[in-house]
Formats: sequence, structure tokens, C-alpha cells
Amino acid sequence: MKKNWLLNACLVPVLLLSACGTESSSGEERKQGGVGGTLEFYTSQPDEDVTKLIEGFNKKYPDVEVKAFRSGTEEVVGKVQAEKRAGDVKADVMLVADSVTFEKLKEQDLLLSYKSKEIEHIPDDFVDDDYMYTGTKMMATVLAVNTTTTNVKDPKETWSVLTDKKTKGKAVMPSPLYSGAAAYNVGVMSRQKKLNWNFFDELKKNDMTVVQGNGAALKAVASGQKDYGLVVDYLALRAKKEGSPIELIYPKEGVPVITEPVGIMEGTKNEKTAKAFVDYILSEEGQKLSANLGYAPIRQEIEAPDGLKSMESIQILDSPLSELYKSREEDKERFKRIFGN
Repeated sequence: MKKNWLLNACLVPVLLLSACGTESSSGEERKQGGVGGTLEFYTSQPDEDVTKLIEGFNKKYPDVEVKAFRSGTEEVVGKVQAEKRAGDVKADVMLVADSVTFEKLKEQDLLLSYKSKEIEHIPDDFVDDDYMYTGTKMMATVLAVNTTTTNVKDPKETWSVLTDKKTKGKAVMPSPLYSGAAAYNVGVMSRQKKLNWNFFDELKKNDMTVVQGNGAALKAVASGQKDYGLVVDYLALRAKKEGSPIELIYPKEGVPVITEPVGIMEGTKNEKTAKAFVDYILSEEGQKLSANLGYAPIRQEIEAPDGLKSMESIQILDSPLSELYKSREEDKERFKRIFGN
């Protein structure tokens, strides 16, 4: 008996240490929710914004290594399609310009259905019916105007300023062959009675310059190379706040609005972490970060940055999503025939 008692006594510290070790490990797992490892994030967001998003996420989940691939929406999607053909899609989470892009991915069974706990705070219109993707912000395309080369005291709040002979050769826009936002804009604007494809024919006649993306279009206006640019509002506002001679005009005919959705790829190798990343982007914390970066957040309880108009105060140009999706490639080809690039 004495020998057994001594044996049990010796085992007690070992058991206690083991129990403590298990509790510590369990507590850490509960804290992180099993979130860790590497996350492949494909996005069309600007590099600076991607960095700050990852930094914010890592404050909550420091054990996750987020590897980001950033390019224009069309190139991001092209990379995924190439990986699909090779039988190995590497992306875990994708965040690109518009819902039309995600409709294509959805049809190809490339997306994982995920109903985030944060969805209850987001308007139903911005959530896919099957929970394959969710909008993350509100981005309108506006007229960015150089205040030193134009008469902004008497601005023409209309898209027709771009087809006026006085502005011949003085405007710039991003290409729908590279930018998802631009592709969405072309699809929507070409289906408006007051604009339609005649608007793009007139832009060509008025020597509209077409550049790769929104950033390049904004740079041309900010530098004074061009007087006007079709640019997403947050980029124009950011440049204005940084001191560029830029003013934003929301044309009276209305503006196209994208929501830069986020979705999880069906073949993700790190599902828990992918879900945590989506939750963070849609969370109050993530949306406040978005607002601080100059975006109009998707969560209505968080105010948009000063200088951006609310969705309630502007006319939004729209078109049925199914129609935009089915005609996207045809729209891009028609645009290419008009502008030759």
C-alpha cells in the first residue's frame, strides 16, 4: 500500500502539469477559434489598403500568415481561372470589384456558401441569396475634376461634359478589360436610355483616353494631364484630402455603384481561417477600418467619410444582375471594338 501511495504521490505533479498544459492549449484554441496557418488572399484593392486590412486582422489573429495577390479584377479572375484549369486553385478568399464577377465564379462552382454571423447587420440587397458572396463597401464612380484647369465654380454635373467639344482630348477613364469596376460601369451605363452605347461612341469621337485602372485615371487628373476622369469616389476623395487639386462630381443622371464583394473559394485549404477573415471584414471593427481608409461602409450604423455622398442622396444607375453577368464578355468586346484597346 505504501509503495502504491508513493507512486500515486509522484504522479500527482505530473498529472497537474499535464492538466495545466491541456488547459492552456485549450484556452488558446478557444481564444483563436482554431484559426491559424496560411491564408491566400486574392484582391483588386490598392496595396496600401490590403496591408492595413491584413494588419487589422492580424491584431486579432496574430498566428495567421496572410499572403496577398493583388491586381486588377480581370487579372485576378484570370489567375483563378488558370489555376482551375491546372486543377489547383490556391486562393482561399477573394475580394474584387463587383457582384457580376462573383456571379461567374458562382456559376462555375468556385465559391463556398458561408452565412457569416455579421450578415444580420448588412442590407439584404448586398448579400447573395445562397451566401456565396457579400458586399463589403459602397463605391460610386464619379467625375473627378482638376480644380486648377477647369471652372469648378460652375461645374457641369452631367456625364455629357465628357462628350462636349470643349473637353475634346481632356478626359480619361479606366479600361473594362482590366478593371472590374470599369467593366461594371460599361455594362450599366450602356443600358441606360439617356446614355446607352451612343455615349461610348461619342466618348471615342471626343478622344477619351483609356488607361489600365482607376489609379492611373486618377493620376492623370491629379497631375493636370487631364481635366476629367471617371474614377471611383473613394480614390478621388483620398487624393483630394492628400492635397491634390481634385473635386468630386456626382452627375445628375446617376452613378454606377459597386460593392466590392468578398467570398470564400470552394477548394479552400483553410476554411476556419477563411471564415474568420470574412467575418473580420464584415464586422464593426473591419467596417470602421474601411471607413477610416475612405470607403463608404456597407454596415449602415457606421458613417461614411466626410466628402462622400450617402447612397440615399444620389441617383444610382443600375441594371439586372443576371443581364450584366450574361453580357459582360460581349460588352467588353464591344467596348474594345469602339476604342481599339
